[in-house]
Amino acid sequence: MVKITLLFFLTALAEITGCFLPWLWLKKGASGWLLLPALASLTLFVWLLTLHPAASGRVYAAYGGVYVVTALIWLRLVDGVKLSHWDWLGGMVALGGMLIVVAGWGSK
Repeated sequence: MVKITLLFFLTALAEITGCFLPWLWLKKGASGWLLLPALASLTLFVWLLTLHPAASGRVYAAYGGVYVVTALIWLRLVDGVKLSHWDWLGGMVALGGMLIVVAGWGSK
């Protein structure tokens, strides 16, 4: 479970980075050269999703919970926005949902 969760966090970081870099280019006037590492990051994101042992729909469902938490951490660390108690509660609920989905991967 820990290995899968860490893989999901790495996957989410690759996705957020791959989307953030073009945002910098489009919204903040950063260099268009940022599109190259963005492409690499999104390619890594797609590849990382293929490393999970479950059916794609289950992987996407579980990944969603980790993505929520990763996006909140990004919001705090990169965007500098202080998280509210509601942010933390929502993130923990989403992460709990991911753990429930992953726990059922072995059942039929």
